[in-house]
Amino acid sequence: MINITTTEALAAFTARAAAHPYVTVDTEFLRERTYYSRLCLIQLAYPGEGDDSAALIDPLAKGLSLDPLYALFRNADVVKVFHAARQDLEIFWFDGGLIPAPFFDTQVAAMVAGFGEQVGYETLVRKVARASLDKSSRFTDWSRRPLTDAQKSYAIADVTHLRVIYEHLSAELEKSGRRPWVEEELAVLTDPETYIVRPEDAWQRVKTRTNSGRFLAIVRELARFRESYAQDRDIPRNRVFKDDALVELASTKPQNLGDLSRSRLLLREARKGDIADGILAAIRAGLETAPEDQPKPDRSRERLQVNPALADLLRVLLKARSEDMGVAQKLIASAAELDEIAAGERDVPSLKGWRRKVFGKDAELLCDGKLALRARGQSVEVLEL
Repeated sequence: MINITTTEALAAFTARAAAHPYVTVDTEFLRERTYYSRLCLIQLAYPGEGDDSAALIDPLAKGLSLDPLYALFRNADVVKVFHAARQDLEIFWFDGGLIPAPFFDTQVAAMVAGFGEQVGYETLVRKVARASLDKSSRFTDWSRRPLTDAQKSYAIADVTHLRVIYEHLSAELEKSGRRPWVEEELAVLTDPETYIVRPEDAWQRVKTRTNSGRFLAIVRELARFRESYAQDRDIPRNRVFKDDALVELASTKPQNLGDLSRSRLLLREARKGDIADGILAAIRAGLETAPEDQPKPDRSRERLQVNPALADLLRVLLKARSEDMGVAQKLIASAAELDEIAAGERDVPSLKGWRRKVFGKDAELLCDGKLALRARGQSVEVLEL
């Protein structure tokens, strides 16, 4: 294992890595006190048994530039292998303005290959690499220097075992012909839109129990202000104010600092200064929103005429097809999609792409009365009529 703290050492390591068909990548970061993740450590390995085939890269080292790493990430001849990569890719998108390509996620591949729902790295290490992990350093402070030997051992294990896992899963996908399935799933992770949070859309993540357009307009403006404030100052949105306080403010509609001081849920720091001014301005903007510009609640689910018996049969079919094909149920179809299909909807992801071959075609036949399910022992048989 090599410890890299200079740009020159990083360039030398990535030059050697570029001669191989793939590299494995992981990161350690902190996000408790910031809006954007603070990158604290990058682990990188390429195929090989020697100590020089794996490295810990210290992005906090003075003068270190990650440009050589980003050049490797752009190298189309080298596959970049991660496990559960969403947060890692988000970091590299905001830090370097790029998504590594070509890209492979072993968690997605494992779900396609029959290892279950969102299988963890530790499980794959045990089942595929036949090794164990010491997780005692998982929640340590990765920004402190120097790193302990335990931290280094924990971190480097996240990319050294990943080499064995990747080669195994890659071979399985080639054998089964399912590599295109994985590539279809990875399209979401490699789309920069996945990582961009626009303040004007932030209200959609706030759970409310009302369909009032005016109430939702206030929620939208408060969420917009909170997201912009948090992004501009790089602080967690909950440090501005939490969702329960946001909903309370939309209900009570304070008009001045005196009203604001009577809030039960608002943090003390939010009752004065820039945050207080922003809250009051957001409430005014919400109240002044014209009816035609107010958010419209999504009532599509309410309009669905779901056949509950058919929905139950679709769940049985999904379980049967998942077991037959060795693919995680969650990856094929969600409970909400099954209800949509049972209500007659056909523009549903689980009826398209590779999912159609695994489940979608049979789901439509079941809905049309052209397919039957029969219990046989502990399994379910699918019969065309």
